[in-house]
Amino acid sequence: MNKSQLIEALAKAENLTLKKAEMVVNAMFENMAEALVQKERIEIRGFGSFKVKFYNGYKGRNPKTGDLIEVEGKKLPFFKVGKEMRERVDR
Repeated sequence: MNKSQLIEALAKAENLTLKKAEMVVNAMFENMAEALVQKERIEIRGFGSFKVKFYNGYKGRNPKTGDLIEVEGKKLPFFKVGKEMRERVDR
């Protein structure tokens, strides 16, 4: 499912116009993204949780030249699936 399919499903399920459903989905994603920027944890019971995880830097290789390069540490969003969702998918 992609974003436009999610918007259509929400509009149909809640009897909303596509424009209103799009506003709801966009607002939800924007608020989730802002919470992650603020280093907050997002937990959706029965689905899973999101948090920002820091990954240390390492030495890698340039695939073209084979030269060693230093890859800096970075922060990335991390999703952990909830128990109910894991069990539902694993049926």
